[in-house]
Amino acid sequence: MRDADAPKPTPTALADGSEAEDVPFGALQRCVGIRDWLLGEGARLPRADDLLAGLAERLNAIGVPIDRASTAIDTLHSEYSGVGRVWTRGAGSTVRLFPHGEVSAKAYQVSPFSTVHETGEWLSLDLAETAEDAYAIIPELKADGYTHYLVAPLIFTNGNKNGITFATRAKDGFRDEDIAILRFVMPALAAVMEMRILNKQLDTVLRIYVGDEPHRAILSGDIRRGQVRRIRSAILFADMRDYTRLSANRTPEGAVDLLNAFFDCLVPPIEREGGEVLKYLGDGLLAIFRESGDDLGGAAKSALTAAEAALAALAEANAVGRFGQGERVVDAGIALHHGEAAYGNVGSGTRLDFTVIGRDVNLASRLARLNRTLQEPLLMSKPFVDFLWGDPEPLGSHVLDGFDEPMAVYRPGRRRAAEAAAAE
Repeated sequence: MRDADAPKPTPTALADGSEAEDVPFGALQRCVGIRDWLLGEGARLPRADDLLAGLAERLNAIGVPIDRASTAIDTLHSEYSGVGRVWTRGAGSTVRLFPHGEVSAKAYQVSPFSTVHETGEWLSLDLAETAEDAYAIIPELKADGYTHYLVAPLIFTNGNKNGITFATRAKDGFRDEDIAILRFVMPALAAVMEMRILNKQLDTVLRIYVGDEPHRAILSGDIRRGQVRRIRSAILFADMRDYTRLSANRTPEGAVDLLNAFFDCLVPPIEREGGEVLKYLGDGLLAIFRESGDDLGGAAKSALTAAEAALAALAEANAVGRFGQGERVVDAGIALHHGEAAYGNVGSGTRLDFTVIGRDVNLASRLARLNRTLQEPLLMSKPFVDFLWGDPEPLGSHVLDGFDEPMAVYRPGRRRAAEAAAAE
């Protein structure tokens, strides 16, 4: 043990080798038990909430009076920049997502995490002696009856700065031995959290960029060139009409805004009907609706419902000027086909693309080009219509570029179109 009269070092973000020396002798074995739980069972828990709750409960069991614990973790996600979790004794865990942008940046600047990230040291606040304007969280902590607040930086091996806090309602706050125990378990907690977060980020980023099924295939080991997976499904191909003209006078940022607004009309209806966007293709997208068991018509019905809802959303966006085009209207051409989508690793050397290929995918793309010729926003192939009930209206047979045999093409019947308009 360290000499009781020796000055205590300021706790830092990184283990310095003195953690075990400061733990009371009688508590060391139990601290090792918590550390082993973190590195074993804790690392494999299905939910991050359970890790924080499990740690707090085990610390309480050995006499560390944790009444509140929270984490703030940076993440890689298209819709939010970080995740906050708060555990309180008797109430369990809650989760908060921090959006990208100025609001989250300002909240960070008035939080104790900004201080510990700057200093690299733990922050210990006796709340009775802490001014309410010291940090934004202080009034809330005082109102809830907490007496002592600890904030520790969690610096991952890649340099990402995260943090964890502990609060207690104990009359005398945290004792020196309580802080020593927390310092002892912190390196194991940081290692486990980094491992879990990196796995989650890999899963999330792959899902965002390549889609649900391809991301699962990649993580399962399908990363060799030439591997192919096939899926029978309804196929939806959509693109923007006259994108070149619409974007000609826009800045690159403005063109991106146009595309995002366009996809905001198309993607939610696709996902709502159980579809999956496999690929964004410039000003277009490719989506599939998987067959479910023996209900082969379900995929086609879902695809048609999604297509009609997307066109309705596009019409509404035009009506309220969401595209910022003045009198210009943003239109889409949507083609529906039924067949086989194949995923394949294509490329050379260490740079591969997990892309969607196959005859039926090409046919859906060519069918979408026919939208302009026929001045129809929504076209369906004969193989797609074969899975539908209703009254699709035939538009004749047409030769599609690259295909020898003409394809019978349809549009939704007038009754179907009227019902779709009424539903909106």
